[in-house]
Amino acid sequence: MGEIQKRPFQLSFNSSLKVDFQGSRVTSDAGLLVVRELDERLGLNQLISDNLTDAHRGKNTQLPLPDLLRQSIYSRLAGYEDLNDAERLSRDPTFRLIGSEKIWDRGAALTSRLQSFETEILAEDANFAGLAGLSRALIAKAEALDSGHRTVLDMDSTEIPVYGEQERSAYNGHFESTCYHPLLLFNRDGDCLAAKLRPGNVHSADDWEELLLPEIERQQKLGKEVVFRADAAFAKPEIYEALESRGVKYAIRIPANENLERDVAELLRRPVGRPSHKPTVWYKSFLYQAASWTTARRVVAKVEHHAGELFPRMGFIVTNLETDSRAIVRFYNKRGTAEQWIKEGKQAVKMTRLSCHRFRSNEVWLWLSVIAYNLRNLWRRLVLPQKIGNWSLTSLQQRLVKTGGRLVKHARYY
Repeated sequence: MGEIQKRPFQLSFNSSLKVDFQGSRVTSDAGLLVVRELDERLGLNQLISDNLTDAHRGKNTQLPLPDLLRQSIYSRLAGYEDLNDAERLSRDPTFRLIGSEKIWDRGAALTSRLQSFETEILAEDANFAGLAGLSRALIAKAEALDSGHRTVLDMDSTEIPVYGEQERSAYNGHFESTCYHPLLLFNRDGDCLAAKLRPGNVHSADDWEELLLPEIERQQKLGKEVVFRADAAFAKPEIYEALESRGVKYAIRIPANENLERDVAELLRRPVGRPSHKPTVWYKSFLYQAASWTTARRVVAKVEHHAGELFPRMGFIVTNLETDSRAIVRFYNKRGTAEQWIKEGKQAVKMTRLSCHRFRSNEVWLWLSVIAYNLRNLWRRLVLPQKIGNWSLTSLQQRLVKTGGRLVKHARYY
């Protein structure tokens, strides 16, 4: 009976249709093969060899480290956030073919093997550091194609809620949740240059120097001008001083206070006459020195009067850029794209899925998600046609990665 069920059968309501259950030859993730071609062109195999090692011997070597890493990354690219999915994906044609020839017929790793790889092998100190090096080297391959003389860096933190007893998770009063509080650094193309998983109760700007300063040094060695943007959480005099001493331009929002409002008092009065349906916007640039600053710095203010609102909206940016006030505000406002990239990482590659008890294992999972995010972002901006180059990563996953395919064996090719 079981043998009969495996055969194609005709449907009674439409005799021209047949149903054939050949799960080992059919995939719903055929779009990943195009991403696999990109990682081949970028030399991912060599980057893995340069940054990661597997000291295990014996039967475990039946699954080479590059195959295991690709399975971890590509599972996230396809939206499979749970290791339990590995059981089914091990037989999927796409996940067999993205690896080396060794797994084409035998299949990809099962759940237990993939779990030990992610939580033990990659958690070793050398390999954990290697994940960061691999991710950055992958982006460097794309940077080699770009002759631009200017690099814009955006730094931001985000919330990753947890629901168990994960190590170093803590309650964060700002987010009103028990969470982790990672710090992320992006360039203006959306590549995640650096990441750090932190306990939930740290300040948004903690460990900024660990991520930012090495990247500034790297970019300046390439002869590039560096510009930094960040929100008011990073309005700290030590950050200004570090950037100024390195010749880095910056635009950082600062919280409003009575002294700043006094400097723009003439802009706070509502215009005389009937209010316009369009907001009335004014800009002002002036020197300001807070009590904790060792020197005065330029501050750009933007004041908006909206119809139907009693009080004006105000924003202040501290900067050492020399362009006009309107241009500085427009430049700073583009920082909001960093928040969009974080949102894409959370939705498209399941960056928020950090459910291990051990903190180091969750750090590894974050880096695997970051590598998956970067690989897909490079696919978006280096490979795809311009008319779909602005699609979100979620749209790319749903409309391109989730493409049906059937594996066909031929005498001349697989």
